[in-house]
Amino acid sequence: MAHKNIVLAGFMGTGKSTIGRIVAERLGWRFVDTDALITDRTERSIAQIFTDDGEAGFRQLEAVACCDAAAGCHCIIAVGGGALLDADVRALFSERAVVINLRCDLETIMSRVGHDPARPLFSMERERLAGLLASRAAHYDSLPHQIDTTHLSPQAVAEEVIRLWQQNR
Repeated sequence: MAHKNIVLAGFMGTGKSTIGRIVAERLGWRFVDTDALITDRTERSIAQIFTDDGEAGFRQLEAVACCDAAAGCHCIIAVGGGALLDADVRALFSERAVVINLRCDLETIMSRVGHDPARPLFSMERERLAGLLASRAAHYDSLPHQIDTTHLSPQAVAEEVIRLWQQNR
């Protein structure tokens, strides 16, 4: 089966939304950010969802948004850092998309994201953030395709995403 979508996964600040928009424009595809789907549907910010419903409540909303996004065709889908921890979501995307993990070092993540109140898991000290990244490392490493964005321009990463899609569609 031909892969009809591209999924960009990875930790916050690795470039999923930025790269996703560039790739979508180059391919003439639609860009879907699952966090934006969630905020549009709930009319609440991600931070507010975390406050009201906790991480578990957010993950339920995220799983639904991912399933809906996967049903589309010719979409570049940026998923939150923990979306593919859900085995059902991961299986669905693996079947319908080329899944690419974007990674970069913690210092770069911190410089890209700063203290963004819209990112509730980021509002923690460096050590806890490093711990969260480390706790997900094996999961991210298990994804089929990897691109380190630390020292690459968004355009160079977008070219690599397209190359990987062309090789694996």
